[in-house]
Amino acid sequence: MGSSSALPLPLLLLLPLGAPGQSTNGSSASSNLSSLSGVPGCGAGLSPAYRFLCDRWAAWGIIVETLATAGFLFSLLLLLGLLLWALCFCASSRKQCGRVGGPVASMSLFLLATAGLFGATFAFIVRLSAQTCPARLFLFAVLFALAFSCLLARCLVLLGLAAARGWGEPAIALGLFAVQVIISTEWLILVLLRDQNPCSYSQQELAMLQIFVLCLLAAGLVLSLHLTCRSCSTHSYSYTGPNNQQGRVQAPLLFLTLLLSAGVWVAWISMLTRGNVQLGRRPQWDDPVLSVALVANGWVLLLGHGLAQLALLCRRGGSKDAPLDFTGWTGTSGESPGPGPKEGRENGSFENDGENRRGRRKDPSLRSPYESGFSMTEIDPEKDYTIPRPQTTNYGEPYDEYYSEE
Repeated sequence: MGSSSALPLPLLLLLPLGAPGQSTNGSSASSNLSSLSGVPGCGAGLSPAYRFLCDRWAAWGIIVETLATAGFLFSLLLLLGLLLWALCFCASSRKQCGRVGGPVASMSLFLLATAGLFGATFAFIVRLSAQTCPARLFLFAVLFALAFSCLLARCLVLLGLAAARGWGEPAIALGLFAVQVIISTEWLILVLLRDQNPCSYSQQELAMLQIFVLCLLAAGLVLSLHLTCRSCSTHSYSYTGPNNQQGRVQAPLLFLTLLLSAGVWVAWISMLTRGNVQLGRRPQWDDPVLSVALVANGWVLLLGHGLAQLALLCRRGGSKDAPLDFTGWTGTSGESPGPGPKEGRENGSFENDGENRRGRRKDPSLRSPYESGFSMTEIDPEKDYTIPRPQTTNYGEPYDEYYSEE
């Protein structure tokens, strides 16, 4: 591979400085600078560990931290708006408050995970150290596991799984999240204590830590694809209500979100394990790859699921056309949200024949197109109302004239 001077200038501005042939056991190489006096954009008294937060020659750090900060603030803003909406809704309708708890709790967990992904990006912009190592190894897999667990729980709800409805949705997400917490905790202790060399790990080991997260991503992708195909192939001319219509909107959004997330994961794992080595850009490209992966996937999750599902949830809760029913909102087999059919005198289209009405409606606007023009009381029993049938005068065999006697 040639030297870095052979690369285009825009690419050089997005890459950290360092020798191409430099190797590492963990992640980013350590800087030989004792101060940042000669780095444009950074103060002389700033520690070299924070170089990429302000270095204008390595613009990837400034761009990534800007996008991460905007995503973090936007996630917290959506979370605050969701909680305020839930409080206002519970204050106005206490009877329906219990049905809001499950969806709101699941969305809150998802937005917290998304905000955490944006916050964890700074641990990869700052150089690897004893302080940033635990955050890198633990938060990366755990936060992605929580986000994908919420998406998988939403897929199970849309499939109509009874255990996933209501408070079962956040319970399933937390249960799957706890599995990754245990895995990450054990692996973090192993990395920090083995060989008396704290935070010594390879990029292949970091990718292997994400196996359970990849399983959650694959399961959610398969289920969302099944939901999307089912919603596209199912055509019904009967009224199914806004609940089923919103379920059909959620399935393609879930599939698109998980598909884009899978693309981001394939890209960063390929670059981290093989691409950077083949290009001769390890370790200086390792931290940018992970940082870009966190920010890109965070925005995909935030826009594809967080913002869209929050809009659907608030729209369903604020609808005044039908009674609020979050059980139907969380399933694809929701029926008409209105009350059941009326019977007897409660039905406005039912009226008995009276002496004065004689079966006819006086108001033409109330008359049904299928209503008869007479009443049974107007039928004269002396008259014959039978339908005449065709008759024939040939009482013999109809083909006798064609046969001659011999």
